Parts: sequence; C-alpha cells; structure tokens
Amino acid sequence: MKKNHVIKALLFGMLSIIIANGHAYAQSWQVDKVHSTVRFNVSHLVISEVEGSFKVYEGKIESKKPDFTDAVINFKVDVNSIHTDNSMRDEHLRSPDFFNAKEYPNMSFKSTSFRKKSGNKYELTGDLTIRDVTKKVVFDVTYGGTIKDGYGNIKSGFKAVSSIDRIAYGLKWNALTEAGGATVGKEVGITLNLEFAQAK
Repeated sequence: MKKNHVIKALLFGMLSIIIANGHAYAQSWQVDKVHSTVRFNVSHLVISEVEGSFKVYEGKIESKKPDFTDAVINFKVDVNSIHTDNSMRDEHLRSPDFFNAKEYPNMSFKSTSFRKKSGNKYELTGDLTIRDVTKKVVFDVTYGGTIKDGYGNIKSGFKAVSSIDRIAYGLKWNALTEAGGATVGKEVGITLNLEFAQAK
C-alpha cells in the first residue's frame, strides 16, 4: 500500500507541475522612456533626408515565455509630441495636411504576431493606425537581451525597423520640385530603440 501511495504522490506532483507550466502567468513589461527613442526619417527634395521623433508615447508587452515568442505588444504615440527641430515644420505636420492631430491625437500599434526568425532576429507583425486608417505593418526586430540593472530592475531591449507609405494613411500633402520630384518622400522610415522594464 505504501508503494501505491508513493506512486500516486509522484504522479500528482508531476501533474501539478504540468498544469502550473501550462498556466504560467504572463509577465508585463512597460517601456522605459528614459532609455528609448521613437524616430522617423523621410526624404526631402529627393536629395536628402529629414529626421524627427515623437517625445510622448507608451508601450506595453505581455508575455509568458522568456524569449517573447508569445508576446502581445501594444504601443501608442501622442502625435502632438512630434519634433523635427523646426517649430514651423512641426506645426505643419500636426495640421490636416499630415497627421491632423487635433482630430486624431494618437497613433497606435497592436501586434498580431512576434515570430523568431533566427538567433536574436524577430519579425513583428501588427496593425498600425494613423488618423482613421489601420493597415498591417511588419517590423524587423533585433532583441538585445534581458538583464538586471544596478537597481534590481529586469530590463529587455529591442530595436525595431520598418517603413510605411504615408499616402496610404492619409498624410497626402506634397509639392513638386522644379525637376518634378516630390518635396516630401512617400516612404517613411521608422526606427524604434526601446528598453522595457518588467513590472514588479
């Protein structure tokens, strides 16, 4: 009888472990704005590029797996926080010619998949909404790793790169140069350098 009790106890223990692993709690991560940047670039007059950034944003990751392959990512950017080192240009970008920030003050991103390609290279797919338009966007992501900082906080770092067609999102203003080229390019590059802190 003792032997049967021992076997039952072992089986029960193994079952408990399996159930616990199957119902592991998701870890929540919040973007650390002090160590992150949200930047973009677009061609100007065909011959050069202008860079800019957004200063106000928030981001969150929910993931049960340590390699983030099941991650659900949500990100929101305050369009009014756009900054290109030129106040007149920034006001024009906030206007109905571009973001129409008064009517659409935020743009948002919600992931649909976060897939590991190889090593620390991932592919992030999701829905990006600008103004009232939502379209699928794919980011190439480099996962920098996870580490504990000097204050005992767990941090994870990512760099995500993509490009979008601004015209498709209703940011349609343009003018032609004397040579017939576009003053502002159609393709906008996006570069996100993000550090996330694990919620305590």
